[in-house]
Amino acid sequence: MQHDDGLTVTLQPHSARLHVLAVAGELDHHTAPRLRAVLDEFTFVPAAGLVIDLSALTFCDSTGISLLVAAHQRAQEAGAAVALAGLHPDIAHVFHIMGLDRLFSCHDTTDKAMTALQ
Repeated sequence: MQHDDGLTVTLQPHSARLHVLAVAGELDHHTAPRLRAVLDEFTFVPAAGLVIDLSALTFCDSTGISLLVAAHQRAQEAGAAVALAGLHPDIAHVFHIMGLDRLFSCHDTTDKAMTALQ
């Protein structure tokens, strides 16, 4: 587990092909390097999945959204998948306005997201 002021990022292997990345706190231009470092170290492999659990995320600015989009693009290039879980309604609304709900597979819970990726 790694944390910065206001942001905690925890990568949890669930199986050989499925990992859960829990992101808690505020994701903005000050805290984004913590998430970027974890995502940069993560290796996407074909037919694997990454669930990003955002249920404890209280704020996300454009820097955070850009990181999530970049992770999605890296996963697609590798033949892997990314799903988002537990988006706060306010953040989900922003994703909807930006059309990101059509880019990302979004689920109410981490369990539902894991099921969708298996």
